[in-house]
Amino acid sequence: MNRIIPKTGAVIVTAAVFLFAICLIANYPFGSYFVCMFLPVGYIMMAAGLHYESCENRRVAADTGMAFAVVYAVLVFLVYFAQTTSVRFGGLSEQAQGILDFQRGGLMFNYDLLGYGMMALSTFFMGLSVQADSTADKWMKALMEIHGVFFFSCFIMPMTGVFSSMSDGGPNTGGIAALTAWCAYFLPVGILAYRHFGKEA
Repeated sequence: MNRIIPKTGAVIVTAAVFLFAICLIANYPFGSYFVCMFLPVGYIMMAAGLHYESCENRRVAADTGMAFAVVYAVLVFLVYFAQTTSVRFGGLSEQAQGILDFQRGGLMFNYDLLGYGMMALSTFFMGLSVQADSTADKWMKALMEIHGVFFFSCFIMPMTGVFSSMSDGGPNTGGIAALTAWCAYFLPVGILAYRHFGKEA
């Protein structure tokens, strides 16, 4: 069970990232919001598996990574549940729409970036906790640690007002391209994690 659950989580992560990329390319916002609610579920299952197998001298890194994973999950669920319910069904005032509508680049969009910044911190610390004994595990560890760099852009960019042009709700081709590139980066993490938990103990 200690390997089946994180292995299943790695499958969910891989499938969610792949489907998210498809929804982005197809310009299907509801699909991308819906799929993104499964990503933190899979990621927490996967991270819990890495936490469980971490050795004593790496346990603090694993604990820290799990804590950031939970913060990430809470923020992302709040953002995307709002998009698939309150925002989707309308009835909001123009001011509320500007705050809650993800595509307007308002508060929920900023919370989403903060959430993925927390995910970046989580992957960094979970990567530190991994004892890499194979080439595939070394790649997974490196990708997770390097992914931590995304924290800085996710945390700082909303403070610069760079997303203010999204207030009209129009398509953001630059953002779509950036998210698709992120999908291409993170997809191997899920695949390598699946291989990692699929190995004999």
